Amino acid sequence: MAEVSGMFTVQQTIGSVLCCKCGILMQPNAANMCAKCLRSEVDITEGLQKHVVIIHCPECDSYLQPPRSWIKAQLESKELLTFCIKRLKNLNKVKLMNAEFIWTEPHSKRINVRLRVQKEVLNGAVLEQTYTVEYVVQDQMCESCSKVQANPDQWVAAVQLRQHVSHRRTFFYLEQLILKHEAANRAIKIQQLVQGIDFFFAHRSHALKFVDFVSRVVPVRSRNDKQLVSHDHKSNNFNYKYTFSVEICPICREDLICLPPKVAASLGNVGPLVICTKVSNSIALLDPFTLRHCFLDADQYWRASFKPLLSSRQLVEYVVLDVDVVSEEVNIGGAKYVLADIQVARVSDFGKNDTMFSVRTHLGHLLHPGDYALGYDLYRANNNDIELDKYKGLVLPEVILIKKSYEEKRQKKRGKHRSWKLKSLNMEVDNSGKGRDQEQKLNSEYEQFLRDLEENPDLRFNISLYRNKEYQRSEVTSIADGEDVPSIPLEELLADLDLSDIDVEEDCIRE
Repeated sequence: MAEVSGMFTVQQTIGSVLCCKCGILMQPNAANMCAKCLRSEVDITEGLQKHVVIIHCPECDSYLQPPRSWIKAQLESKELLTFCIKRLKNLNKVKLMNAEFIWTEPHSKRINVRLRVQKEVLNGAVLEQTYTVEYVVQDQMCESCSKVQANPDQWVAAVQLRQHVSHRRTFFYLEQLILKHEAANRAIKIQQLVQGIDFFFAHRSHALKFVDFVSRVVPVRSRNDKQLVSHDHKSNNFNYKYTFSVEICPICREDLICLPPKVAASLGNVGPLVICTKVSNSIALLDPFTLRHCFLDADQYWRASFKPLLSSRQLVEYVVLDVDVVSEEVNIGGAKYVLADIQVARVSDFGKNDTMFSVRTHLGHLLHPGDYALGYDLYRANNNDIELDKYKGLVLPEVILIKKSYEEKRQKKRGKHRSWKLKSLNMEVDNSGKGRDQEQKLNSEYEQFLRDLEENPDLRFNISLYRNKEYQRSEVTSIADGEDVPSIPLEELLADLDLSDIDVEEDCIRE
């Protein structure tokens, strides 16, 4: 304001004074001492802890938060730094400015943290000082881990997941959801059976939380029971073992369904022949002849449950001969569909007969003459469905196409590693009654699950995909494959990228 008005201003200068102890020139402060002399006179870290003992469980990698709670934290993580700072006493007497780890050997059982604190000292002067706190790590197993070590079968609650179908595709998908959301971290044992998976927990609340998670991702119905283990008459304490039986809906993606008349009427007379396009906490159904769709939640399904007419194990491969688009592109739940009249023939009939079929399908945007498609052969199928008999005069189509097939193009890539991989739960496999045929069937179903992930982006939306370090991409492979076979883009594989690997690759490029 003075410069704008043209007034003369006097520049203020800060004088220097002599330190009252060592006599050097310095800027004046409230104590009239230089920083070196002030630190020699006053130690603001006096009375603060420099050595602390913390308890660590080596089994579950958690730390004891007195009196009885345990906190999981990795080395040099934010959670561990917060835990270490909270363990310090009298830290409220100073103002904490910064805290950071000092690197130590992981096997040294020492954690060093450098703290920078501030405090007001003589005559209002503010002094800042840095000091190091050493944390001594002592190993001691927590209660749950000690019980498991003493007796691995000592569980309190068990969750039995079951699905009455002839394949395990649902369990493969559910396993990846459990891994991503860490829903089974509290399980003390996981056992894989032929009919499903059993999860064992040390507390009933952990089992209830797991059952609640499963009910949010797939349509289920559950019941629970308890069994008395022991009873103390003096203290009147009862010990029970709890069992939760969880049944997953037998309807899976790509199943052909004949809706019961009452269910079809409640859904706006859709169908009655529909295709299951997606299964989450509700079932998404699509009429492939009209593109009408609907959703069926778990309560609606279990109120009038039904089974699929045909499942994915009964798919037949067809070759597309001609395509005639009928409608424009329609977006349903993020997926695109186009009605088309298509002429197809069974691949197995080539060289034997000239049987062809004219069908209407929802895959008009994907199929072109010469492509291969998978569908249900109702022309030769022997249907004994009760719900189908309730529709008198219903004329069944000869073929219902489900999806495009890439089997012929995959033959060229057979034996090659994928650029991605999946993690799996640490499960104990029950091999009783499991032969070589059963193992081959399981491997083929898992391979089909991996192919479904490549073909369907919606299916891998809630799944963590990891980079396969054994995969080596070559120019010949990339040119030969092109975009004929669906693949997973690199941006979806960032979950397992290691910064050290990136640095090594950059160094190789520079060289």
